[in-house]
Amino acid sequence: MHRRHLAALAMLAATAAFGLGAPARAETNDIVIAHIYSKTGPLEAYGKQTQTGLLMGLDYATQGTMMVDGRKLVVIEKDDQGKPDLGKSLLAAAYADDKAAIAVGPTSSGVALAMLPVAEEYKKILLVEPAVADSITGDKWNKYIFRTGRNSSQDAISNAVASDKEGTSIAILAQDYAFGRDGVAAFKSALKKAKIVHEEYLPPATTDYTAGIQRLVDSLKDKPGKKVIAVVWASPTPPFNALADADLKKRYDIDVGTGGNILPAMTAYKRFPGMEGATYYYFGIPKNPVNDAMVSAHYKQFKQPPDFFTAGGFSAGMALVTALKKTGGDTNTNKLIAAMEGMSFDTPKGKMTFRKEDHQAMQSMYHFRIKVDPAFAWGVPELVHEITPDEMNVPILNKR
Repeated sequence: MHRRHLAALAMLAATAAFGLGAPARAETNDIVIAHIYSKTGPLEAYGKQTQTGLLMGLDYATQGTMMVDGRKLVVIEKDDQGKPDLGKSLLAAAYADDKAAIAVGPTSSGVALAMLPVAEEYKKILLVEPAVADSITGDKWNKYIFRTGRNSSQDAISNAVASDKEGTSIAILAQDYAFGRDGVAAFKSALKKAKIVHEEYLPPATTDYTAGIQRLVDSLKDKPGKKVIAVVWASPTPPFNALADADLKKRYDIDVGTGGNILPAMTAYKRFPGMEGATYYYFGIPKNPVNDAMVSAHYKQFKQPPDFFTAGGFSAGMALVTALKKTGGDTNTNKLIAAMEGMSFDTPKGKMTFRKEDHQAMQSMYHFRIKVDPAFAWGVPELVHEITPDEMNVPILNKR
């Protein structure tokens, strides 16, 4: 990767971070890509990372030109605020008024589910990143939906690797909406040896976890063998500090397990040395040229590494450019679908492939163990094992 190209990536990242990435007007021959995400709202941090990564990925994949076969890529941004009805109307406006050939997003699973029928109505591609709920590529899916983000089954199957052991009792703490419910359902399906003894669902905006944690403890404290509270959560105030404050290991011999998260949320992971789980991405784990380029550019501009959702946005950008190159820049939806079904493409995580049956990206996940390193403000997930796509029997949940 040349220094000039790294600088260009860093400049695009800065543009994305300040929300100035969209030109005022697209020309007739331009390829308009609408990015609908939580620019504000409860998942704002996730959305902004995705936007940074998307622009960096598009730039990297086009070698700094933002062109495919002589056509300029124009990204327009729309803020769904985490509201399903707003996301639905913004997607319709993007297709009808802005003449977007493709849309990317959203951040929230609830918003994504509201948007799926709009893509079908307008017969346009919606590339879902990073919304996770299984139903997006499951029973609510249609042929216009592709997803680079991982789904709940991939999260669940990979996390089962770390926790599915004989004699283990698990109580689950999850958010009471599509992300949490689908995540728990998939996790339960993936477990073969461990036993679920309690499911605790709390509102997504919960900040006081006292009562919920007490119910989890009561369900586990008298169980023999290994006891684990498994957390399925995504919010600005996750439950990990509250769980650490409860001193569960010392008082009840109860462990905590979870998946990956953004770096600010992982500061609480330092309070759980040795905690195991599985993650979608951590910048220090994948070893490939694409990840090296993204990490270098991000450090150059922001003086810090790319985060969990930056990699997802970057992957979406790589997928779009790969598909457009296959069609010679043609944005005809049927041609794009034909190009994308079964298509493999490079990402910061390595190769991903869109499964033909449901357009879900098959991808690696990473079994980790938390190490406390004073050089980092967060608990560092050290790789235990890369869980490759062929190691995960990810179910096909649609009706195709």
